Amino acid sequence: MLYNLYKYTQKRKLKHTENLRKQKTQKQSDSFYDSNSSTVTIQFIYTNNPNKNHNNHQLYQKNHVCIRSKFIPRLTVKKVLAKPQREGDGAVVRRSIGRPELKSLDPFLLLDEFAVSSPAGFPDHPHRGFETVTYMLQGAFTHQDFAGHRGTIHTGDVQWMTAGRGIIHSEMPAGEGIQKGLQLWINLASKDKMIEPRYQELLSEDIAKAKKDGVEVRIIAGEAMGVESPVYTRTPTMYLDFTLRPGAQLHQSIPESWNAFVYIIEGEDGGVFGSFNSSPVMAHHVLVLSPGDGLSVWNKSSSKPLRFVLIGGQPLNEPVVQYGPFVMNTQAEIEQTFLDYQYCNNGFENAKQWRSQSMG
Repeated sequence: MLYNLYKYTQKRKLKHTENLRKQKTQKQSDSFYDSNSSTVTIQFIYTNNPNKNHNNHQLYQKNHVCIRSKFIPRLTVKKVLAKPQREGDGAVVRRSIGRPELKSLDPFLLLDEFAVSSPAGFPDHPHRGFETVTYMLQGAFTHQDFAGHRGTIHTGDVQWMTAGRGIIHSEMPAGEGIQKGLQLWINLASKDKMIEPRYQELLSEDIAKAKKDGVEVRIIAGEAMGVESPVYTRTPTMYLDFTLRPGAQLHQSIPESWNAFVYIIEGEDGGVFGSFNSSPVMAHHVLVLSPGDGLSVWNKSSSKPLRFVLIGGQPLNEPVVQYGPFVMNTQAEIEQTFLDYQYCNNGFENAKQWRSQSMG
């Protein structure tokens, strides 16, 4: 006879099914645990009964392995304030990843929060070996590259650019006033570093969204609240823009093997991450997260919303050799990249005569 330990509540109520005749062993995986719920799901095993005289309770103790699926929040293991610095041509950025305190977080190479007014910007410059993700928070930016691509992204829009074997482009503010956004650099695996460049552009209205219990999310990549982004990520990535109203809380799962971090866009003194008793964190900080099941967040402010991005990715676990906008795996590959760029070869052929409109 088989005895089935199926599930239990916090009161540990057991349901047993008798007279099962299937002679097999079967396992069911743990599921996500909501810390607000009174019910947990456990792993269960069907086993043969070696002794028909044992009662149900004895069988439970002897033959069944129970694993409580409790949500283990990721905690903050490093906090870095992104201080303003000059970049490009007169532009100001707050760099959180890619600075001495946090050089990288595999597979992420850089995160900038930029605030730029014309005529400052990022004139013609090259990339090789990684992807850039530009997310506009306010205003608009115009992009041009040496392959003839040109476009403008506005508030809420995203440009996901795979530089691959080589891109030369410009990124300049469009319109009056301060243009704000985030730019993330994501490394590519060695097998993908020399692929052809490509773009994915998402208009704000086409980005997947969800809302529940005072929490709003824009799902740029990955999944949240049962809603999935259509964006293809060559390096597996999640990119979620959350806004929590005062008093709201969030428990968001993150793949166990992934590295993850939070960057706080807006929030004065109410954002608490990882543990309810943690100290609040101000805007413009990056929080590197420990291993765990996911992120827990509380907005303890009585009047102000909390806005942040949660970004996670699967580590590549490969050597990284970076020189400015070139990211490869070996020093020899970097040296070859400089030669290719200098002599307009192997991906940089279009650079010979090209100049963007921003260069006159």
